[in-house]
Amino acid sequence: MESNHSPIRHPSDSAEPRPSRTSPLRLARHGVTFLGVSVVSGALLAGVALPAAGAIGLTAKDAAESFDNIPDDFRTPPLTQATQIFDAKGGLIAKVYERDRTVLTADQMSPYMRHAQVDIEDARFYEHGAVDLKGVLRAISKNAESGTAAQGASTLTQQYVKNVNVEKAGDDPGAVRDAQRKTLGRKIQELKVAIKLEEELTKEQILTNYLNITFYGNGAYGVEAASQRYFGKSNKDLTIAEAATLAGLVQNPSQYDPKLHPQAAQNRRDVVIDKMLEAGHITADQAREAKAAPLGLKFREPQNGCITAKAGMGFFCDYVRHVVKQDPVFGKSAAERKKFWDQGGLNIRTTLDPDKQAAAQTAVSDNVRVTDTVSAAATMVEPGTGRILAMAQTRPYGLDTHRNQTVVNLNVDAAMGGGNGFQPGSTFKPIVAAAALEAGLPAIKEYDSPNKLDYPTMKTCDGTWRNEARPKTVVPNESPNEKGPYQLKAAMALSVNTYFVQMEQEIGLCAVKQMANKLGIATKASGKPLEEVPAMALGVEEMSPLTMAGVYATFAAGGTHCTPVAISSITTVDGKDVPAPAGHCEQAFSGTTAEAMNTILNGVTENNGTGAALHLDDDRQIAGKTGTSDHKKAAWFSGYTPQLATAVWLGGPDGGVEMRDITINGQHHTEVFGATGPGPIWRDAMNRALRGTAEKSLPMADIPDPAPKPDPSPTGTGTGSPTTKPTTAPTSTGTAPRR
Repeated sequence: MESNHSPIRHPSDSAEPRPSRTSPLRLARHGVTFLGVSVVSGALLAGVALPAAGAIGLTAKDAAESFDNIPDDFRTPPLTQATQIFDAKGGLIAKVYERDRTVLTADQMSPYMRHAQVDIEDARFYEHGAVDLKGVLRAISKNAESGTAAQGASTLTQQYVKNVNVEKAGDDPGAVRDAQRKTLGRKIQELKVAIKLEEELTKEQILTNYLNITFYGNGAYGVEAASQRYFGKSNKDLTIAEAATLAGLVQNPSQYDPKLHPQAAQNRRDVVIDKMLEAGHITADQAREAKAAPLGLKFREPQNGCITAKAGMGFFCDYVRHVVKQDPVFGKSAAERKKFWDQGGLNIRTTLDPDKQAAAQTAVSDNVRVTDTVSAAATMVEPGTGRILAMAQTRPYGLDTHRNQTVVNLNVDAAMGGGNGFQPGSTFKPIVAAAALEAGLPAIKEYDSPNKLDYPTMKTCDGTWRNEARPKTVVPNESPNEKGPYQLKAAMALSVNTYFVQMEQEIGLCAVKQMANKLGIATKASGKPLEEVPAMALGVEEMSPLTMAGVYATFAAGGTHCTPVAISSITTVDGKDVPAPAGHCEQAFSGTTAEAMNTILNGVTENNGTGAALHLDDDRQIAGKTGTSDHKKAAWFSGYTPQLATAVWLGGPDGGVEMRDITINGQHHTEVFGATGPGPIWRDAMNRALRGTAEKSLPMADIPDPAPKPDPSPTGTGTGSPTTKPTTAPTSTGTAPRR
């Protein structure tokens, strides 16, 4: 084998001083300055494929002014590259890019590639400056003979300048068209920049830049992306034949596309091989062997965006994209943040735990079918940090609605790629309870909790809410025999609506709203402001699973609320650290309140609580709350252990499915409650996610049960405090039951 793996060398690349004022390059520059006021000479240097100056209406004065307006310096913009998003263990979630490109240094490129590109594009690259006068004259002669403008005379450096201008234009169609305009002024501008680059950069540097920026077809920019696209390997590992195939694409990536036009691509490849032999970069034996080789494509379709993410991770990938485009740490303005994202070249390590993601995804998929009229979504959050560990939903990420795909992330708020959220039902009641405990009410607070009551007058942050409807709006309990008195622990376990409305009246709606704010609920999922209305206690204001998981993580973390965190760290492809959003944690309520809430919510999953059937396989301690919205259009279970908080929602993706007389996953349900729909999903997800982890206990408070009261009924089976879960719907009108 010939020593083709040594860097390309030419006498002009030796470590010598820059050209002096009398160097050929300097003289050429002075010559071009003169040509700026000479239309004929300007047209000559601008490229013989251009029409005559008179035909485009350009005068000598115009040409001179165009030249004078060119900046003295030219800065190459950072090249857009692919960004890779990884899970917490380093597994690749997805590769996203505006342009698929991986920038290489000269020593990371195949020497065959460098030889081939020069030999076919600009064989005299190392012999001329920015302008190849011999090439211009040769082009004039050939075009004159043919009567066409088929032969160009742009040097590789000039082509590079044009590519940079196109790159700088980004995704602005007008700017791209302007960068590609074949006008005399544009050509002279490019020529001046090319001359300056030849003064400031070595030939090797210019070639390396060119090979990183050039388009090779099929969405591949630069030689590394092209090597991966067509041959499934790194550029440094290319054979002579493979390098020649890529080099031949640049002139016309569509015409020589080896996937669509293999014979044309092979013919073009062989031309490149002949050029390499002619230049002395390969031997005759190597040329014969390369020409005899098949194209050998191992084509890889472009894999771009969150739609290519590993099963179930597409929605989290999309959430990460929204974080980058919205968090001020990545730029002061939306335009700056978009530019940062589009520029790419990032390695983003996220908080997503692949094992817990698999647990959540398996749970939602095993319990709800993609073809069901309802869907399920689950988010897992780490208490005390806000780290998002899993984000799963039944409907797959994608654009094909016929296959029940969606790009709407049902786990998050609208601003982060989600919808308008879903009524959380009774999973909001713990927020009322936490506000009451912080306001000084005791954990044994008792209300008469009638079976139904008119919504009472309540104080708001700015005034008073009054029940002015006629007839007055009524709130009922779940069943006709459900009436108090109740204390907080039992009222939470049985999800007694009227109890929490009475508690809300005592502390005021403002206290509830302020507690919601402390727990990360600044607005509804739609972005609209929270409304201070009595039905707030019953969860009528739409929330997302991520928001509710954050609320319950606060209970698990002793009252410390943390904003959601999706990104652990970011580095550029060359290893430089990029600041990532830091989680912000604050004490939302006291540790004493947290212990009381743990005890109260643990009671929901014990004895006769609405979530009593949701014990985990290892019987570890859990706490949580069921919830069902108006007309059974949404059902929830949000719960936690000390290490993990999970919120699960079940319902129609657009919120319009009443879950009565419905079939889900092949099983018929007369009606769906939080404990019977999302509850089993939560249990399955937590069983898988916590398997093999240490059991930890929740800090609890001592909340005594009320003393038994005499039964006033003759038979001794009074209805003072129900001990079994009600199963029939109420017959009264007003706000629907919320279990």
